[in-house]
Amino acid sequence: MTAGRPRRRAPLRRLALLVLLLLPTVAAAQELQSLTVVTRSGPQAFQVEFADNDSERARGLMCRRSLGPDRGMLFDFGRVEPVSMWMQNTYIPLDMLFIRPDGTVARIAENTEPLSTRVIPSGEPVLGVLEVPGGTAKRLGIRPGDAVEHPIFRRR
Repeated sequence: MTAGRPRRRAPLRRLALLVLLLLPTVAAAQELQSLTVVTRSGPQAFQVEFADNDSERARGLMCRRSLGPDRGMLFDFGRVEPVSMWMQNTYIPLDMLFIRPDGTVARIAENTEPLSTRVIPSGEPVLGVLEVPGGTAKRLGIRPGDAVEHPIFRRR
């Protein structure tokens, strides 16, 4: 740098750093989809993020510090198979609803342990998994056999 020339790189570096810091927030702010769980006490509505590719499913709800009571993430595996989930880098307890292709809840793993690498199996072949805040299934009376309404599930 020669004397008398203004230094212009510092503002650009700060801007680049700011973009990098905000990138995870922007990526997490994807469009929400409506999903309903039909329980014995009536329908329960949620707004969910949709994870239908390997990258989105791998990231899941990692690094989140909170999740609204009517929010969640729906994982679409694209085919019916046994699946396993875990809580690595996930800071909040979650309820995991393992869902058959016809939309019925096969199994619920309640209040999963944050930051755990323990494998949480589906117990049978499923098409999707709905993650909601820990305690939601108990609070709303969601049970195995309840119906999940979302376009990926075919009613038979």
